[in-house]
Amino acid sequence: MPIPKQGFKWSAGSDVGRFRKNNEDAFLALTFDAHQVQYLGKYGTADFTSGDFVFAVSDGMGGANAGEFASRIAVQKITDIMPKSFRLGVEGFERGELDFLVELISSIHKEMVWMGINYEEVRGMGATLTLCWLTPDKSFFAHVGDSRLYYLPTGTHTITQVSEDHTHVGWLFRQGKITAFQARTHPGKNLLQQSLGGESQHIDPQLGSFEFESGDKWVLCSDGISDGISDTRIETLINTPPPPFQNMEPADRLIREARDEYGKDNLTAIVIEVM
Repeated sequence: MPIPKQGFKWSAGSDVGRFRKNNEDAFLALTFDAHQVQYLGKYGTADFTSGDFVFAVSDGMGGANAGEFASRIAVQKITDIMPKSFRLGVEGFERGELDFLVELISSIHKEMVWMGINYEEVRGMGATLTLCWLTPDKSFFAHVGDSRLYYLPTGTHTITQVSEDHTHVGWLFRQGKITAFQARTHPGKNLLQQSLGGESQHIDPQLGSFEFESGDKWVLCSDGISDGISDTRIETLINTPPPPFQNMEPADRLIREARDEYGKDNLTAIVIEVM
């Protein structure tokens, strides 16, 4: 079923956590057309009369300030490049959205690798990236690393992890060799097999597209959220929040709960709901 034309609402936020000194996460919320981009606030509603929308979460790595720098490179490159995709559609070319996302991911990766080679202070920096691109007719996603994209269909109390963790532990879980609990508590759960920049010479981003309907929700989050609270708890906090959380925006509920329960890492979340 096509996306309802009336639009959607979102909430977004990020927190340094209880133990880190700096926040290496970054998130992006923007709308764009063929000519310009406009950054969005942490909370809002919108329709598709003025353009497409992109939401993204990136978790930087590299120590010192390099991780913080890496995640911001990722979201800035999205801002610089995405209007080109809209322009191709306006000019009547086949949009090829997933091919465009491959080029976008490759461009970010090459930029980080080049900077890591040429600037010693950011050598070895890398980042995850989970991106959701909303158009009037369909939505697309791209993913590298272990940040996550979840889908919560309307009228149900289910949650599905759409993104695949690019870790060996994630692979073990997908193969049925370990349980979800074992994956969450495994000591090697955060050892990435691929990321943007860093030591990854070749990346193979996960890509996909989907149609959705009124009431559907999506969650994008860094591993500070998914390490801190279970998938079931994420669904509960969004769909049926207990009284202490009912007056909070959905993204803020996830950040507050993960900070209180875990808080060892930076915490970033975006929640999108189709209206």
